Amino acid sequence: MTEIDRARSAALVGFTATAALLVLTAAALLNPALDPFGGSGGGGGGGYVVAFFYIAIGSALVGVIVRKAAPAPWRSAGSGLVLAGLIGVAVFAALMLAVYWSLSNTIH
Repeated sequence: MTEIDRARSAALVGFTATAALLVLTAAALLNPALDPFGGSGGGGGGGYVVAFFYIAIGSALVGVIVRKAAPAPWRSAGSGLVLAGLIGVAVFAALMLAVYWSLSNTIH
């Protein structure tokens, strides 16, 4: 395996790890069977939304740190973390804008 192949694999692993966490968090929000307390536990799913946001932000920040401080193959993993984190933040922002827009249209 060449250095380029290792870098691509590391970037894919970094992206996939964050993407999997974000997808599992969204699935837990949408599927009450995944909640250990049955249903939303009275929280209405707000904890999952906050967890999604922190996973996305945390991934982007950790990715930047890894890109700056890690040895060569891991720098690509940092790029994957940053990319997945930024996509997660963009999805979060789009969903929040949709929620605010829908609430502003229902309250007169």
